[in-house]
Amino acid sequence: QVQLVESGGGLVQPGGSLRLSCAASGSIFSIYAMGWNRQAPGKQREPVASITSGGSTNYADSVKGRFTISRDNAKNTMYLQMNGLKPEDTAVYYCNADLVYKPGTGYRRGDYWGQGTQVTVSS
Repeated sequence: QVQLVESGGGLVQPGGSLRLSCAASGSIFSIYAMGWNRQAPGKQREPVASITSGGSTNYADSVKGRFTISRDNAKNTMYLQMNGLKPEDTAVYYCNADLVYKPGTGYRRGDYWGQGTQVTVSS
């Protein structure tokens, strides 16, 4: 079994900061790319940022210069430092990971998602 759990969401005023974490657990052999995505009320889920196992990053234009994605491969954990938050950043934030795990015998590769953490930016 593989599980991704997000944490760190909450209510913050415009201009404030939050740091999200995504911890992967289970019989994980290797994690390739990881990413953060978000879904605002009434809107489709959209990618926010991604990071490869080697540390290469990519950001949505709307968060460039404000958000920073990072990961700790030894802990199977990914982070999203969000600064300069705006009301339009309000959404449920989900993490996902492309990983290889060992269910019993052999190895399998799959894309796993967390349950999401709410981020609300409001005064």
